[in-house]
Amino acid sequence: MVETPRRRAPGMSLEERREMIVRAALPLVAELGPGVTTQQIARAAGIGEATVFRAFEDKAALLRACMTEAMRPEYVHEALDAIELEQTLEERLLEAALTLTAHARRVGVVVQALMMSGLKVARDDPASQDKRLQLHRSREESLARTAARLVVLMEPDADRFRVPLPTAARAFAFLAMSQGRPGSLGDGEHDEAAEMAELIDLFLHGSLKSI
Repeated sequence: MVETPRRRAPGMSLEERREMIVRAALPLVAELGPGVTTQQIARAAGIGEATVFRAFEDKAALLRACMTEAMRPEYVHEALDAIELEQTLEERLLEAALTLTAHARRVGVVVQALMMSGLKVARDDPASQDKRLQLHRSREESLARTAARLVVLMEPDADRFRVPLPTAARAFAFLAMSQGRPGSLGDGEHDEAAEMAELIDLFLHGSLKSI
């Protein structure tokens, strides 16, 4: 296997170097889980292993940074904003659902890697409790922003909904992200899209026959 040449990063701030390392680490964490080594991460980033430890005090700190990056909602929001409103409602929701599912799956893989590596939060630690509260607030804010974008996608067909659009958008977000759990959908990309289309049909039209 040809190794990526190591390179120096002159002019990089510490924060920029951390971001570069995390971007290189995320795919490896998703593929290898907690067994990924700092040497593998350094090779993927094209730097020396010592540079990794100049940016992060240890592997645990790097994994935590990976989780923070994986949970960032900006990528999802940009993808949702790019969905064409000229499509049918079903097509718009399918694009949105696949975007949300991929995000949830990515977060789940990184969180699972952290748990398997033994990184746990002490429940009786006030600092840890504060971090959990901040994380909960961040998730709620992210969900609210995601739901607002889903409302925009639903608005061209607002007259078809029997519930307020914010209610429908939140329910749809939960439905789509729940499919990010391993084994929730088909293995192939085509199967995933087909099964998600069935869920969208269920979401829009219900499970009961019309009387």
